[in-house]
Amino acid sequence: MTERLSLAVGESRRVSGLLTMPPRARACYVLAHGAGAGMTHPFMASIADGLAERGIATLRYQFPYMEQGTKRPDPPALAQATVRAAVVEAGRLSLPLVAGGKSFGGRMTSQAQAAAPLPGVHGLAFLGFPLHPAGRPSDERGAHLSDVQVPMLFLQGTRDALADPEKLRPLVARLGARATLHLFEHADHSFHVPARSGRKDADVRREMLDVFAAWIDRTVSPAG
Repeated sequence: MTERLSLAVGESRRVSGLLTMPPRARACYVLAHGAGAGMTHPFMASIADGLAERGIATLRYQFPYMEQGTKRPDPPALAQATVRAAVVEAGRLSLPLVAGGKSFGGRMTSQAQAAAPLPGVHGLAFLGFPLHPAGRPSDERGAHLSDVQVPMLFLQGTRDALADPEKLRPLVARLGARATLHLFEHADHSFHVPARSGRKDADVRREMLDVFAAWIDRTVSPAG
């Protein structure tokens, strides 16, 4: 079941949200969209539906620029304020929370967490962390991750043009035990795989969701 919400961002802005709540949900993922597509994109919907099948609720939401129909992403301060507003809204569910998102949305979430812990959030999960611009390998965009003190899950394709594995692997290693990297062979930034790989996008998505749900269970458990 998916319910439409309206979230307040500060005193003068509101953005839309979508809460997908399965029966007896055991956690909620606060899911931010990427720079080029909003919360209703088929990828976002498939993540919400797949997690619901695995007993995990999802709160998707729009950044203000996407709500207004413009293409230029919001400044980091406004994007991070939107992340916080979504986390506060999800906190009303009284479920353990994890937060993150696709590409830009995941990075804005990690920047918000690095600046000040997001209330009730047990961990961050990135669906393709955008470590650098395409064709310009670097790890500078990951510098703030050293200030994140909750567990982090990086779900990444080996053909991701925005996250060279040779840059991402050592970054994750430096983060220590709180960071987990799961690579998907032949997948690009959108988790698409070419036919020659012998796999289909649906196979990658299924593996991703299984890995993600297992990590959530470890992260929000009393022992975690």
